[in-house]
Amino acid sequence: MTASKSVANTGARWVPFFLFVLADAFDTTTTTLTLIIGLGEMAGLGSLLVGGHLDRGREQTILVFSMVLVSGSGVIALGGTIVTFAVSFVLVMAGGALSTVAGHAWLSRRVSFEHRGRVIGIFEMSWASALVLGAPVAALLIEWFGWRGPFALIAVGGAVMAITIARLSADGDAADPRPVKDSPRRLDRRAAFGILMSAATAVSGLATIVVVGTWLEEVFGISTGGVGFTAIAFGCAELLASGSSARFSDQLGKVRTTGAAHLLTIVGLLVMLNADGRLAVAVAGLALFFVGFEYAIVTSFTIVSEAAPDARGRAIATNTAVGTVARGSGAVASGFLFDAHGIAGPATLSAIAAAAALGLLIVGD
Repeated sequence: MTASKSVANTGARWVPFFLFVLADAFDTTTTTLTLIIGLGEMAGLGSLLVGGHLDRGREQTILVFSMVLVSGSGVIALGGTIVTFAVSFVLVMAGGALSTVAGHAWLSRRVSFEHRGRVIGIFEMSWASALVLGAPVAALLIEWFGWRGPFALIAVGGAVMAITIARLSADGDAADPRPVKDSPRRLDRRAAFGILMSAATAVSGLATIVVVGTWLEEVFGISTGGVGFTAIAFGCAELLASGSSARFSDQLGKVRTTGAAHLLTIVGLLVMLNADGRLAVAVAGLALFFVGFEYAIVTSFTIVSEAAPDARGRAIATNTAVGTVARGSGAVASGFLFDAHGIAGPATLSAIAAAAALGLLIVGD
C-alpha cells in the first residue's frame, strides 16, 4: 500500500519542481501551470463519493481503482499539449486522493488510536519518498528522454501497482473488524475542527511548495539537475519528519507535537524570507519548513482518523475533500502571489495558514 501511494505521490510531486521545464514544453507560463495544478487539486473532491464504501470495508477495491487512474494520467500526458497535461493532472490527483483515504481507512480499522501514529507515519513516508526517489529520477528522465520521461514512468508504475494491490490478500486482524453498515453519524464539532485544522496545514505547505522549483531556478540559477538534487534534500527532511511522526507522535502526544511542528513551519518560512540571495540560508529555511509541515500534516491525518470513530470513512473522505479545496485555492493563489511579490507572497500565505492551523488545533483539542 505504501509503495502504491509512493507512485501516486510521485506522479503529482515531481511536477511543481519542474514547472519551468513543462512551461517550455507546452509553451505556456508558470501562472497557467499553477492554475492547472490548483484546479487539479479539486479532483480530490471525488473522495466524498467513497466515504460510505470505506465504512463498508471496500478499501482494497478503491486502492486498485486509484492506481488505474494514476496509470491513465501518465498515458494521457504523453499527448503533449496543455490540455492533455491538465486532464492528466486531474486524474493523478484523483488517484492520489483515493489512495490516501482508502489507505487511512484500512489502517484505522486495524490499528488502535494509541498506536496509529506509527502506522500512518510509515504509510505517509510515501509522500517524502516521492521527492527522495521520484524527483531525482524525474530529473534524470528529463535529461535523457525529455519531459515525457516521468509521465511514461508513472504510467507503467501505476499499472504495476494496480495489479499488485488487486492480488493482495484482504484478510487480517482488525482492531474494529466489523464495518459500519448502517448510516454513519453526522460529523460533530470535534471532527469539524480537526478537518479544518488539517486543511489549513495542507495550505501552509502547498502554497510555497508549488513554486519552490521556479524560485530556486529564477533567483539562484539552479539547473534542472540541481533542482532534482535539491528535491532529494527536501525529501530527506520530509522523510525525517514522517519517521519522527511514526516514532514519537504516539509517545509524546499527537496534539502537542503537531503544534510544535506548526511553529517550526513558521520559523522555516521566516528564514527563507530573510535569505537575501544566499542559497545556503534559503535551503536551511526550506529544510525547516519541510520538516515542520511534513510532521504536522502526517500527524493531522492520525488526529482526524479518530475524530469520528462511528463514521471514520466519512470523516477521512471529508477531510481529503476539504483539504483538496484548500490546497487547490492555495496553489492558484501562490502563482499570482509569486508573480506579484516573489517568494514573499506564497511564504506569507503559508505562514498565515500555519498559524490558523495552530489556532484550530488548540481550540478543537
